Amino acid sequence: MTDIEFWLLIIAIFILIIISAFFSSSETALTAASDARMHQLSKKGDKRASIVKDLRSNRDLLISTLLIGNNAVNVLASALATGTAITLFGEGGVAFAAIVMTLVLVIFAEVLPKTYAFKNSDKFSLRVALPVKLTVKILKPISQLIGFTVSLVFKQQKDTTSNMEEELRGLIKLHSSGGDNSDRERGAMLSSVLDLKIITVEEIMKHRSDVVMIDYKMDYSSILKQVRESSYTRHPVFSGKVENIIGVLHVKDILKKFSDDNSYNGPSDIGNIISQVYFVPETTSLYDQLQAFRKRREHFAVVVDEYGDFRGIITLEDILEEIVGEIDDEYDNTLPGLSSQKDGSWIVKGDITIRDLNRTFDIDLPDEEASTIAGLVMYESRSIPSPGQEFRFHNLRIRILNKEQNKITSLRLWFDKKSLTE
Repeated sequence: MTDIEFWLLIIAIFILIIISAFFSSSETALTAASDARMHQLSKKGDKRASIVKDLRSNRDLLISTLLIGNNAVNVLASALATGTAITLFGEGGVAFAAIVMTLVLVIFAEVLPKTYAFKNSDKFSLRVALPVKLTVKILKPISQLIGFTVSLVFKQQKDTTSNMEEELRGLIKLHSSGGDNSDRERGAMLSSVLDLKIITVEEIMKHRSDVVMIDYKMDYSSILKQVRESSYTRHPVFSGKVENIIGVLHVKDILKKFSDDNSYNGPSDIGNIISQVYFVPETTSLYDQLQAFRKRREHFAVVVDEYGDFRGIITLEDILEEIVGEIDDEYDNTLPGLSSQKDGSWIVKGDITIRDLNRTFDIDLPDEEASTIAGLVMYESRSIPSPGQEFRFHNLRIRILNKEQNKITSLRLWFDKKSLTE
């Protein structure tokens, strides 16, 4: 081998290592680049960002192309180095070439370029966008052939929405767990948005026993008194039986009626001022219900079960509170249904939801079998407890305080300290 041939081989090996570094760094940069950043740059007219978006839209083709190119140049560089080493050192040159090329390729064609590309993924992906696009076009037939071969061996499965949601939940927990209170609050809010498709109306509705209703046959003075004592602006109107809901009365409509009509003490005639009832099934997800409220421009709905029986009411505010937490106005009490005691325990209304308790105390009570704390006690005890009975489950000590017929109205809770710090 002449000196010229030797140096030509060294230069060729050096060029192949550079090309290998290009493929390695491009793969890392294009997979780590920010979708949001590329989308924003593309909207501003950056053609390179548009190319990056197109490449990332078909990641299987992109990755297979870069892997083909990377492995091809690595094999070629190793073959040239082995041939050169055998010429110079004989059969012992094989081991020498293997050791040297492994170190060179790992350090200069893998670790260094990938580290740099990862730390500068957005900028670097823009730089390599055009040459990678050309490479994908050139190697596309080979990549498609390999992809077809792989599909025959393995049954390819596309990512499902649930997998994407689980990944997103993991990212939210990862970024919020180590942050301050603001980070944790934002994380909780984002998690609540994902939960909208899982939680049903039944889980957060106001139960019928707590709904302030108007009897259609009440006189004006009685209606006005009930409206004044209530903190709500909308009230279901029933005729005869409570289950027979015929409309919804808005406070502003009844007040306008009073201002226009002086017959305050006579029988009411609210049939012409009540609005039509919007019924929804209790199995509706909060996401679907939110979309329905937006489409219908409604804020209030009556919840019914599969038999059409009245179960409760759901409002737009209830759904929004599932996302952002409790929204208090001048008529709301702080921590409604909860009262702290000097011994560290809490007096809790039986109808307070498990989701509200979990969110308030940062605990994780199960809500699959029951939506309220009273329902959870009845489910766990497999009975209808009497006042004075105590139970322990899910890091809670619970004492029944009051019961009306078969309904638990108030309880006292003691929280295990470990459950509040985990």
